[in-house]
Parts: sequence; structure tokens; C-alpha cells
Amino acid sequence: MESLRQYRHIHEAVREELAQVKKKCRCPDHVIGSTHRLSCDLYRRSENDDEEKSKEPRLTDDDASVDSLVIVGWASDDDPINPKNYSVTRKVSITALVSLIGMSVVAAAGIDAVGTPQYSAEFGVSTVVGSLASGIFLVGLAVGCLFAGPFSETFGRNVVYMVTMFLYLIFLMVAGLAPTIESHLIFRFLAGFFGSTPLSCSGGTVADMWHPLQKTYAFPIYGIPAFAGPVVGELIGSYIPTTLGWRWLEWIMALEGAAILVAVIVLQPETYSHLLLKWRAAALRKETGDDRYKAVSELRSETLSGQLLVALYRPFLWSYSELIIILMSMYLVTLYIVLFTFLAGYNFIFRDAYGLSQGMTSVAWAGMLVGVALVTCVVPVVYAWTASDYRKASYIRPELRLLYATLGGAPAIPISLFWMGWTAYPNVSIWSPLAASALFGYGITTIWLIAYMYIIDSYGIYSASALGFLGFSRYLTAGGIVVAGEPIYSSIGTHYTLTIMGAISTVTAFVPYLLYVYGPRIRRASRFAVKPEDQVQDMDHE
Repeated sequence: MESLRQYRHIHEAVREELAQVKKKCRCPDHVIGSTHRLSCDLYRRSENDDEEKSKEPRLTDDDASVDSLVIVGWASDDDPINPKNYSVTRKVSITALVSLIGMSVVAAAGIDAVGTPQYSAEFGVSTVVGSLASGIFLVGLAVGCLFAGPFSETFGRNVVYMVTMFLYLIFLMVAGLAPTIESHLIFRFLAGFFGSTPLSCSGGTVADMWHPLQKTYAFPIYGIPAFAGPVVGELIGSYIPTTLGWRWLEWIMALEGAAILVAVIVLQPETYSHLLLKWRAAALRKETGDDRYKAVSELRSETLSGQLLVALYRPFLWSYSELIIILMSMYLVTLYIVLFTFLAGYNFIFRDAYGLSQGMTSVAWAGMLVGVALVTCVVPVVYAWTASDYRKASYIRPELRLLYATLGGAPAIPISLFWMGWTAYPNVSIWSPLAASALFGYGITTIWLIAYMYIIDSYGIYSASALGFLGFSRYLTAGGIVVAGEPIYSSIGTHYTLTIMGAISTVTAFVPYLLYVYGPRIRRASRFAVKPEDQVQDMDHE
């Protein structure tokens, strides 16, 4: 297990550093972390002398003790234990693994929609009631999002991944065995609740490793596969209900998740720096017998219950006091209404208008997958723009994270909806709505990316609370609209439904542009957001 190997490696590294100090240090009663005397070989003769700096194992952030405590930091600026110092190859592999977690959970959220006819027939309910299987899973995701941050910040990322993914898989498998619709819905809710935690923590893992400029391409590495989850779920489940039966939809997703869980256990390192420094402090205490060594996180008096309380009330407090949160949550809620209403229309568009079978209707989702993948083409452009600004200012302005949307992503959504709404006729080639779905996939993925990146950069240490509320609001909305989508199409038809959705998304498409222009002013007026004047130089050039 990679986390266990990390733990042992930290203890070995501490022993080596202590041996080096014992061998070279000539200071009487020297305390690791304090300044060496002038006569000592490890004394820093010049702040600009890198060779002399490297002689001293720097075991604290500021080489100072606080109230007789020694605050433990990284051994050096290039400490290999620090996740930000991992090689790019290792960072990419870890990011790809956590993106698979996100893709797996989101795919499980939507895959039941493929088997709604068979599922509803077996339990003797309407297809509207049958759609609750997807809706209740999304509600579980919404509730779980509020708890993810405090648990990962207390126990680290990996423990949360392993425990909650295991419970998620258990409830997913049991959902496939449910004898009644009531029990099936309960187990789907619990699967969504526990599945939300690894899904929510994935963004934290990405933020743990990548430097500000690197995040410009790191988040797309994570976000593009993760957002492709609903499409992947539909493609995987295309012919399962009509061949193996709808219950295999749950079991296949559980098998996929189990394979990913094994990979996490074997390959995934712990990336939460506070936990790694806590391990480092414990190693120093053990090797020296000196209990003064403490990590910053060990000095906090806040309990897990206190963190949970803050996580539950702070997001709702911000929902009417923080303008950035208000605008972004309204934007995402609106787009998730549009998204899941759009997705509910696939049966009406491709099955009813073009006469595709149930399986081929699910395959038609591949058009949207093409659009999701097209976002990769914009990454070099956004990176070049961001890097140019970074070289001038030496820090990343949060508003630069909005470029994915402002460079065509935001308007792509209403354009695609109007396009599909008024070309989805039997006498128009099926390639027209498929192309429109690709444009929609491109647009919605860019919005998902900028929401994560902009909030993380704008709220810094408070971003977990902000993202928790965004996750809660959008998944809760999605859970409701999944059930309402089919009646809307049935009552007013495909063309008017998509036209209304296009009009709504046109109004909200201005949000990224407003934040790009007025974001610094809004952040300056906020109590919690990162102020423009407080953004210090970050010299971690890529």
C-alpha cells in the first residue's frame, strides 16, 4: 500500500537527517529546527549560498520554536516528500487515477437511466417514478458533498477514499439485489452519499500537488474524464438492460469501482500536506524522544464535530452574503437544470424522432463525449495566456481561470441547444443533433472546469466550504430535474423544451464575463475571498 510505504519512508528520511546533523553539527544542545552557531559546519554563511543552505536539514518552516514547541515543516524546499515536488509524470498518473474515481461515481449516477423501462416494468411503476433511481443517487451526492471536506482535512485523502469507496461499492451491489423499489432507492441514496466523498476529495488531491500555473492543465486532466462520467455510463449500459438485465447495471459499475479501489490502495499516495507533516512530526518525536515537535495541524483545537458544524452552516451563510458564490451557484444550478433536461430528451430526440433502438439511443451519447474531449484543444491556448500573465505578475489572477468559459465555452451551450432544438426532425440528418450535442458537451465541460478552478483560487483556505455548497446545490437540483425532465418533454415537445433551455442558458452565459471583469472588485469587498492586494508573488515557475 502506497500510503504505508510513504509513512515508512518519512521515518527513514528523518533518521537520515538526524544522523547527518549528529555527524556534522558542533552546537552544544542543538535543537533540530533552530539556527546553528557560527562555528558550526551547518551554519548558513550566506542567504544566497545554496550549497551552504543545503547542508542543514531544515526541519521547520521558519526555523523557530513557538512557546517551546518546534513547528515541523518540510526538510527543504525540494523535499521529495512534499507532493508539490513530485515529478510531472507522477502527478499526471495520480491525477488520472483520481479522475477515474470521479468518472466511475458519476457514471453510476446516470447508468440507471438506461434501464428505466425494464426497471419500471419489474417494479410495476411508471417510467417517471423509475427515474427516481438516478435522481435519488444525485440527492445522495448532494448531501455527501457537505461532509467530504472536514473528513478529508481530518483523516487525509486516502483513508477517506478507501473507506467511503468501499461503502459506496457495498451499497451499489446491494442496490442490484433490492427486492422492492423502496429498498432499491434507499440503497441508491446511500451509494450516492458515500460516493460523493471520494468524488469531492479528488479536486483536493489535484490542488495538493500542482503549482498554480500547472493547475491550468492539471484540472482539465482531472475534470475532462470525470465530467465524461454520465456519457461513459450510458455507453457502458447501452445493451445491458435488454441482454443481462437492469440489475447488472449496478453490478458492472460496482466491479469497475472495485478495480479502481484496488488501484487506489496499491498506487495512490497520500497528498494532504498537513497529514504528511503530522507523520513527520511523529517521526521526529519518536527518533529524538522530544515531544516538542509538532505539526501545525496538531496545534488546532477544532474538533471533527466542530469542523462538520462549520461545513454545514458556512456554505448556506455564504449563499446570501458572498456574491461570487451566489453568482456561480446560480449559474451552475441553472446549467444543471439545462444539462439534465437536455439529457432526458435523448429518448424523445433519437428514439422517437429518428427511430433508434434503446441501445442505439444510448450510443448516441458518444456525440457529447466528442465535445468533452475537444476541451483538450483549448488547454494550450489558455495555458499560454495564463503563463504570459504569470510571468508579468508572478501570481495567477483567479479571473484567468475563467478563460475556458469566456473563450467560447459559455456561448456554446445556448447555441447548441437552439441548434438541436430546431434541427431534430426526421427529415434532417441525424448528424445535425449529434454535432449539436458535441458542442453542448464542450461548453458544459468548460463551465465545470472554471467553477472548480475559480472558486479554489478565489477562496483559498475556504474553498472547501464554497465547493461544498456548489456541489450540494447543483446535485440536489439535478436530482429533482431528472424526475421532471420526461413530463416536460411530453407536455410541450422537444423543440420548445430545448428552446426554453437555450433561452435560460443565454441569460446566464454572461456570468463568466461579469466575473472576469468585476471579479477583483467583488473579491476586494468580500470577507473571505482572496484580495487582489494580498496575492503575493509565487516564484514556482514551471
